[in-house]
Amino acid sequence: MHDLAPDTLPKASATHPLIARLETEFGYPRLHSAHDIAEFTQRPGAHCLFVPGDPRRNLETLDAAVILPELVIAFQRAFDCAVVDDAIEARLREETRALKTPGFLFFREGQYLGAIEKVRDWSDYLGRITFLLGSRA
Repeated sequence: MHDLAPDTLPKASATHPLIARLETEFGYPRLHSAHDIAEFTQRPGAHCLFVPGDPRRNLETLDAAVILPELVIAFQRAFDCAVVDDAIEARLREETRALKTPGFLFFREGQYLGAIEKVRDWSDYLGRITFLLGSRA
C-alpha cells in the first residue's frame, strides 16, 4: 500500500518557519560558530541567545520562538537577540551548563549572566530576566 499523503514534516535540515521568522521578520542573526557567539555577545549592552533545540522533538521550541520577541518588547529592547545554529548548539549548552532546550542565554559585554531553560510562565520570565539584566556576572 502506498502512502500518497504529502510529507508535512520539515526536513531535518530545514528551519521551522517560526524560527526562520526570528531572522527574517525581526532581524535576529543566526550564529554559526564560537567566533560568531563571541563577536555578538561582546558588543556593548545585553544580549539573548536563543537555543531552540529540535522543534520536531520538543514542541516548546516553537512556543519559545513566539515568546522571545514579546519579551524584547516587554523589556523595551533592553537586550538584542540572536539564534544559535544547531551545529554549535550542543557545545554552547555544555559550556554554559544550560542543557535543556529551548533556552534563552543572557550575556552582557561577553560575560554570561545566566539562562532560562524550557518554557515558563510569563511572570517567571519577567522576574528572571529582570534579575539577570541587573546582575554583573
